[in-house]
Amino acid sequence: MNMERRELESAAATYANLKGLLGIPGGLLAILAALGNWEWGPLRHTWVFLGVALLLGAASLLISRYYAEHYGRVTLSRAQRRRAAAAVIVGAPLMFGAALLLRSRAGWSLDLPVNAIPASFALLMLATYAAAAVLRTHHVIIFGSLAVAGLLPVWDGADPSNTGLVLVGVAIIAAGILDHRLLVRTFGPPKGLKLSNAGA
Repeated sequence: MNMERRELESAAATYANLKGLLGIPGGLLAILAALGNWEWGPLRHTWVFLGVALLLGAASLLISRYYAEHYGRVTLSRAQRRRAAAAVIVGAPLMFGAALLLRSRAGWSLDLPVNAIPASFALLMLATYAAAAVLRTHHVIIFGSLAVAGLLPVWDGADPSNTGLVLVGVAIIAAGILDHRLLVRTFGPPKGLKLSNAGA
């Protein structure tokens, strides 16, 4: 019985973390933020930025509905939810702290020629996937490459944060597409599934 429960919890964690198409609007939002900071084209207007962000939010809801209709709903166990929350609570401040420490205009910064945004985000993602026991080869390749790109000592000159946001967005989209592909390979194509709500 315990073995069956562990297998169910593992399947639930895999399913919850591989709804990869949600990464597309998420990644586009990061790129949108960078373009807004650069005041690129119509995104120089705050209302345009907010409007596009709302459209991306609506797209996320539609994608979530797609997964619910074709793959059912899965409720993570309390322990899994605690681990996920702990990863966010501990990891997010560490990410922002590392970004400030590595490169910032503050007097106490190390002011290294690195791009702290993609480097710290990549390490956070790798740690989160590992904590959820769903770390896959494509995660290591994508986010490992993102970390290396951010830590290369080539980011002299102007603040590279916006370029870092673009790199983060591209990585999120790429990982999301591969996560969805893995989800389909693991649980089968959506047309062949007849799932009801499930919990683990």
